[in-house]
Amino acid sequence: MKKTKYHFNSQTLRFEKVQTPLRVKLLKALGFLAASIATAFLIVFFAFQYIDSPKEKILKQQNDDLRNNYTILNERIKQLELQMKELESRDNNVYRSIFEAQPVPDSARVKEMQEKREVSLVQAMSESELIQGIAAQLNNLSLRSGYQMKSYEEIEDMVKNKEKLLAAIPAIQPVSNKDLSRVASGFGYRIDPVYKTRRFHAGLDFTAPVGTPIYATADGVVKEAGYNTGGYGNNVVINHGFGFQTLYAHMYKIKARVGQKVKRGEVIGYIGNTGKSTGPHLHYEVHKKGQPVDPIYYFYNDLTPAQFERITKLAKASNQSLD
Repeated sequence: MKKTKYHFNSQTLRFEKVQTPLRVKLLKALGFLAASIATAFLIVFFAFQYIDSPKEKILKQQNDDLRNNYTILNERIKQLELQMKELESRDNNVYRSIFEAQPVPDSARVKEMQEKREVSLVQAMSESELIQGIAAQLNNLSLRSGYQMKSYEEIEDMVKNKEKLLAAIPAIQPVSNKDLSRVASGFGYRIDPVYKTRRFHAGLDFTAPVGTPIYATADGVVKEAGYNTGGYGNNVVINHGFGFQTLYAHMYKIKARVGQKVKRGEVIGYIGNTGKSTGPHLHYEVHKKGQPVDPIYYFYNDLTPAQFERITKLAKASNQSLD
């Protein structure tokens, strides 16, 4: 119950009831309300400096979970990158080398390699930045795995063509030469029999009587069969595919014809002494991707290691060629 206040009026000598003006009442009410609001604000301000709100607690927990998940994903991505590098290394240094294929450059696997992000930077990332970072790394791996899959498809085709490739490699001697006595001059610089100067000899010379059979050293298609005015005389050129071609020069008689498919060991002509030749012999060349190579390293189908060592010494002897 509200107490009534009185005051003594000295003029009337009476106690009179105290009347509070409305203005004063309003000012008191407003002052109390302002003080309450200010007090509440100060309490809330200082309280939330040390105590998290429920929403903040949830957000902090979500951020911690994101950081932990990002760290786990980042470690997993690093493992996948190591596995991808191992596959790429095997692709270039093992699988493709078996087929003498060019390795796939990194620039073809992925145009721009992403920089790795340090885990310490995660705290400064927003949720969208975390997602973008993971997406960039996964996109990197996706591009590399796509090119790797394409590379393996190419290698699979090489495996399917392996039998054709082996048949296309000039792997036997072009004449019967079991005792290795017919190698007269080897690959490299030799004394020219006509000009008596040191010139490059692009093949091997096999001596044999006129009419001795000459064999195709690998499967292929006859590209040339006729007389060559450049010094080879009657000659045959066979295209074996896979970058291999062989040339057989100074024939007495040509049996093969242009466009004919021949098999390894098939007779394509007979030894003679036509063209720029100083005696009956076969001049034999092997070309790989347009460049002459030493034929002696392709006789692995009909030579033992001991025979190969012997024929290598004979071919390397510095003597005069026969053409």
